[in-house]
Formats: sequence, C-alpha cells, structure tokens
Amino acid sequence: MAAELHNKENTLVMRKRLIGQSCRLFFSHDPIKILKARGQYLYDENGMEYLDCISNVHHVGHCHPDVTEAAASQMELLNTNTRFLHDNIVTYAARLSATLPDKICVFYFVNSGSEANDLALRLARQYTQNEDIIVLEHAYHGHLTSLIDISPYKFKKLGGQKEWVHVAPLPDTYRGMYREDHPNPAQAYADTLKSVIDQVQSKGRKIAAFFAESLPSVGGQIILPHGYCTKVAEYIRAAGGVYVADEVQTGFGRVGSHFWAFQMQGEDFCPDIVTMGKPMGNGHPLACVATTEDVAGAFTSNGVEYFNTFGGNPVSCAVGLAVLDVIEKEDLRGNATRVGRHLKELLEQLQKKHSIIGEVRGVGLFLGFEMVKDKTERTPATLEAAHLVQKLKDERICVSTDGPWESVIKFKPPMCFSMEDAERVAKAIDQILTEWSKDEIQQSFNEDHLINTS
Repeated sequence: MAAELHNKENTLVMRKRLIGQSCRLFFSHDPIKILKARGQYLYDENGMEYLDCISNVHHVGHCHPDVTEAAASQMELLNTNTRFLHDNIVTYAARLSATLPDKICVFYFVNSGSEANDLALRLARQYTQNEDIIVLEHAYHGHLTSLIDISPYKFKKLGGQKEWVHVAPLPDTYRGMYREDHPNPAQAYADTLKSVIDQVQSKGRKIAAFFAESLPSVGGQIILPHGYCTKVAEYIRAAGGVYVADEVQTGFGRVGSHFWAFQMQGEDFCPDIVTMGKPMGNGHPLACVATTEDVAGAFTSNGVEYFNTFGGNPVSCAVGLAVLDVIEKEDLRGNATRVGRHLKELLEQLQKKHSIIGEVRGVGLFLGFEMVKDKTERTPATLEAAHLVQKLKDERICVSTDGPWESVIKFKPPMCFSMEDAERVAKAIDQILTEWSKDEIQQSFNEDHLINTS
C-alpha cells in the first residue's frame, strides 16, 4: 500500500483550509481516503477494499497496466507541443474514425469534456452563422462559463437563462409529459422540440445547434425513445442548425451493443458533431470533438487558427490508443452487455419486491433505478436515496445519486465490472431495503444534516 503523507484527519483539515469548499467530496460527512485502486476496486489508508460503481472515467479499470505502460513509455520518449508533427495523433484519429459514421471524419483533440463541448459550440456557430442553442431540461454539458449557460442543471441555480438559450422537455417516459403508455413518445417529444423551434423563430432568432447527451445522465440515467434523435435532427437542420451529440459520459462502448450511445437510435441517425471525453483517457486528460468536413471547413475559413497546446499530445494519444486496445482485447463491450443485463435483471427483481423502487432503467453499464415514496404518484424518494447511498458505503460499495430530485441511484462503473460484483450490489441493496425503517431514515437524515451544517 502506498505511504501516506498525512493521516486522514490531517488531510481533511488541510483540504478544508486549502481547497475551495464548492469542490465537494463523495460522502462528505465521512469521506473515504483512497490510496490505491485496481480494476473496479478502491483501497483506503487501512487497506479496506471498496467496490467502485461510480468511476465511469476509469473506463477499462483503475490503473490498467497496459494504459500505465503506454503512458510511461511515451512520456520517457517524447511529450511535446501538438504543433510538431507526430504519428500518435493521426494514428489515434484513424482508429476513432473507424468507430464512427463515415460522415464524421475530422477531429480536434482537447483536454476535457468541457473543452470539447465549448469547441462544439464554436464550431456550430461558425458553421451556421447563428447564435441560439436548444438543450434539454436538466442538461449538464460542462463547467466552463459558455457551458454553464447551456446547462439548465447549473444555470437555474446561478445567473438564470440567457435569451439565446432555449430548453425543450426531457424525453423521460417515466416522469415526463408523455410516458410509457404513449403510443409514440419519440414523435411526441420531438414535436415538443419543434414547438420550441417555432417559438424561437417567431422572435426573429435563428438556431445554431441542439445539444443533447445521447443518454441524459444528470437528468436521471434516461434512455431516449427510439427514433427521437432522428426526428429532432430533421427539425433542427430544417431550422438551419446542427445536431451535437454529447458522448462525454456514454461513449467508448459503455452501452455494450454499440461503441457510441447515439448509434442506438439506428443506422439512419448521424449527428453533425460528436463530443467525447471522460473514459477516453481512462483518467488521463484526453477529449475530442469529431465532426464533418463541411463543419470543419467553415471553422477553418474564419481565418483564426485553433490551437491547443496539450490536446492530442503524444502521451495523451498513446494512452488513448491503449484504451482502445484494451476495450477490444478484453471484450469490454461484450462484458458491459452481459454484466449490465444481469445487473438490470437483478434490480428488476428487487423492483418487484420493494415498493420504493419505482423504475429500473438503462443499458449496458449505464444503469439506474428511481426511488419513489409511492409507485402510483411517483413521488421522488430523495431522502431515502441519500440514505441508501450511505448504507451501501457502510458495506464498502460506492454509488451516487442523480436526477432532478437526486432520487435515482446510478451505476456507471469501470467496464471490467463483473457478474459477482453485480450480485454483491444487488444482495446489499436487498438487505438494506428489507431491514430499514422510516424512523431510521429520518434519524440518519437528521444526523447527516447536523454534521454537514456544523
């Protein structure tokens, strides 16, 4: 086990003094200090093992030896400014190109998903010569100022909605206006977006782009109705805009059946711009924007050079290539399909047993279940979800919540997550839900509230 520089108490004291308090920790009232990680497991300062169901960034597993070896070998040889010619960046771009539709063939490498989405915003506006952006309810696209402006999840708590930002209903068939019993929710929700376009145009404004996560995560692990994206792209392009697919959380085979989540919509759907990040470098800062020759050509024609010192540097691309190799060599897409299906089936069994589980949703290793106080009213069980997260942490299983009411327990673990891991999680959830009481939940909430506000 790696040596500690400070004991846990001193580390926490120093963090509170030196690090901005808006940079929150998981399990803030009793955070876990992690010194080591391998695969899907985390190890604290005492050598205790935790099952990691949170770290979608560490896509092929924490500290994968092939990835660390690729990084160390290239770093020892060369890591230079990206304006020098080097093979790694073009080799990596060619590998990515093979996973995408032929139309998406030009790449811009950056350092984070936020940088990727900010660049996508610039590309869309330059290509269309329009300004306005349409996004979905509860969307989150990154922490830069430009992205806070198009992220309702953030701007509703901050400066409010800009006049050039327009919000369409989230196609949530569990809580939204069109639910699982609707005969064609894809068309119905696409038509709500068409109404937004009409409203924008009635004001004399013009659409530059529609931004959407291919599977909305902060919105609550939502699976978009099949056919929705195809119809929305038709409406957006007719209005002069482009379709931006945010794959920062869902790309690189997380859904199992496809390499990119947008491909679940069918072969007839292709975005104009694809953004990617998080899992791309397995924890190394690596992200990308992929687009068409037409969009890239318009961006070039403005005469302003695009320059990113570290985006696509030799070490980052060596890491990216190693990640792609591991995905293929270890059949991680197949594993996501098999293990994800098994975990979903286990959770659906718990849904039948425990009335507090309202819906189980997801695909591959992008899963979640909604906790409700009442299955008929679908009242969000926010307090209960937080309590379950804490109880699972006590069992050394790390999960977290999402959704507009933080009532969705989400699973986005490293892709090496196993059948045994899935069974361990389901067994622990079953035991906790069977044993707890409302009084216990309220008491836990009161204690946590006192701790967090003291």
